[in-house]
Amino acid sequence: MIRSLSRLLAVLAVLLGTVPFAPADAGAEPTGPALTWAVQPADPHGPDGRRWIEHTLDPGQVVTEHLAVRNFSDAPVVFALKAADGYLTDKGRFNMLPSHRPSVDGGTWIGVQGQVTVGAKATKVVPFTVTVPRDATPGDHPAGIAATVTSTGGTVAVESRVGFRVMMRVSGTVAASLAIDDLTASYRHSWNPLSAGTVRVRYTTTNDGNVAVTGTSRVTTGELFGLLDHGTRADAEEMLPGGGRQVEVRVGGVWALGPLRTSVEVTPAVLGGPPTGAQLRPASATVTVWTLPWPHLVLAAALGAVALAFRIVLRRRRRRLAELLARARDEGRAEGRDSALVGAPGKESGNPTSAAG
Repeated sequence: MIRSLSRLLAVLAVLLGTVPFAPADAGAEPTGPALTWAVQPADPHGPDGRRWIEHTLDPGQVVTEHLAVRNFSDAPVVFALKAADGYLTDKGRFNMLPSHRPSVDGGTWIGVQGQVTVGAKATKVVPFTVTVPRDATPGDHPAGIAATVTSTGGTVAVESRVGFRVMMRVSGTVAASLAIDDLTASYRHSWNPLSAGTVRVRYTTTNDGNVAVTGTSRVTTGELFGLLDHGTRADAEEMLPGGGRQVEVRVGGVWALGPLRTSVEVTPAVLGGPPTGAQLRPASATVTVWTLPWPHLVLAAALGAVALAFRIVLRRRRRRLAELLARARDEGRAEGRDSALVGAPGKESGNPTSAAG
């Protein structure tokens, strides 16, 4: 039980490879349809618990290291051992160049035997050397080393590999530097005219130094000609020398009141802390976007139109009421005149009759 548990933990601790397998050079056919193996840093006696290998070396220095290939299948397997330059994928995972792409940096510094046969349920420790060129430049030179198996299905050959990174830092001046490129900003109004909108900021951060770095970005948007500021922070993921990351940040609570000036400041940080004498080079960039509060202007225009319409209707009603009152007064005056004429003395109809004696 303990042996099975330790094996499971070892499998989970490293990158695993699982491929259909029918090797011509293996001593026996595997009993299952899939092959699973693991590759780990080791000492001469076996895996030593490291996740990857890191060294700070001088130009011309040579060191010897070890790797352990663990075969979990029920048959012996022949693995090809390969080294190549390392890089980070878009998702931030470490990888090494495929076999058809030649290495030009740290991958060429690693010397290892071409293949190794590992028995069923067995582990084989293999030494390899790292030789730093005498003209190597200071800084990080990432590489990877892996045990590979190639399977052929029809006319297509698929290479599957499992390995780990080998981080080699050449002594000298460490320069941790980040650059900001392709900075853009756009404003998005809120669906609620009574709420502020959001500024969406996009840019690319590039490691133009000579060591792997992370970093922190500070994004600030100023409105009302800098009287009000809104800001947020973003943590930069690990970047190897020459690598980059696309970053998108949103700054909320911003009103569309003319020019919006957005600034990005990036501060690099060396993984594991900066060594003595390290140069840290922050970067900054600024972009301005002009905005108008269209939803608020539309709302104000609509409210103005409603108020104007209400005023016109009210004015018409008042005019109509005044006309009715004036007409009523005129009719009242006319009726008053008629009544006065009818009731005046000597104006009654017929002739007065004299009293006879």
